[in-house]
Amino acid sequence: MADVCVITGGGSGMGLAAAKYMPKDKIILIAGRTESKLKAAAKELKDLGFKVYYKTCDTSDRDSVRSLAEYAASLGTVRNVINAAGLSPAMAKPEQLIRVNALGTVYVDQEFSRIMGSGSVIVDVSSNSAYAIPKMLVPSRAYKLADTDEKEFLRCMLKRSSLPRGDYQRSGLAYALSKNFAVWYAQRSAFELGERGIRVVSLSPGLIATDMGNLEAGEGARMLRNGAEKRMGTPEELGFAIAFAADERNGYLAGVDILCDGGCTNGRRFRS
Repeated sequence: MADVCVITGGGSGMGLAAAKYMPKDKIILIAGRTESKLKAAAKELKDLGFKVYYKTCDTSDRDSVRSLAEYAASLGTVRNVINAAGLSPAMAKPEQLIRVNALGTVYVDQEFSRIMGSGSVIVDVSSNSAYAIPKMLVPSRAYKLADTDEKEFLRCMLKRSSLPRGDYQRSGLAYALSKNFAVWYAQRSAFELGERGIRVVSLSPGLIATDMGNLEAGEGARMLRNGAEKRMGTPEELGFAIAFAADERNGYLAGVDILCDGGCTNGRRFRS
């Protein structure tokens, strides 16, 4: 059977860019919420010589993710899963941000690991915002609840997200917390699934010149001042990095987060 690479959030941005760096002997399955975007992206990939399928999926809905995993398995051997689906502070309120970015990570890792075998890899795309939160604000004790009590997990995350004043600021904290959780969950998944030969790694981009990134460019300008080159990243740069992390030959890259933000996070130490 052919190898299958699944990319959530594959209809545009970094997800679509990553698809273009995958080997053309794989079947590419792109997923997202908007069918028109997926259809256009599939045509673009087909024109480049890829064998492509698409399926709508809402990663905040476990049943939707399970349906995507089952469909992927019907196409061949699922070898690579790139979870690039996500929402930013300008796009959603705190609850939706946590459901998509945090619980979506749980659903993708769990549902796809059921149908993946040894030698496969999951890449969970997070954000350098995961590193921007003071440790005292991170509700790390609540993170384990995502597996056992989703309602309580969501309550704890929303309670912490309600601390700032202003709607955008609350969404910003919810976003950062959801991405901090995604890094934590990917690392935990790596050690749980590693015994089965499933490699899990996360990758945290900085501000990228995608439609989503451009919505945050005003607030993100301060962050860019700390970057080595003081610029936004391009979708192509991040697509290559994500595809590199998802490559099966990268077999010893597991249980870590790849911070791919042009130095913006570490630059705070050198420019303060």
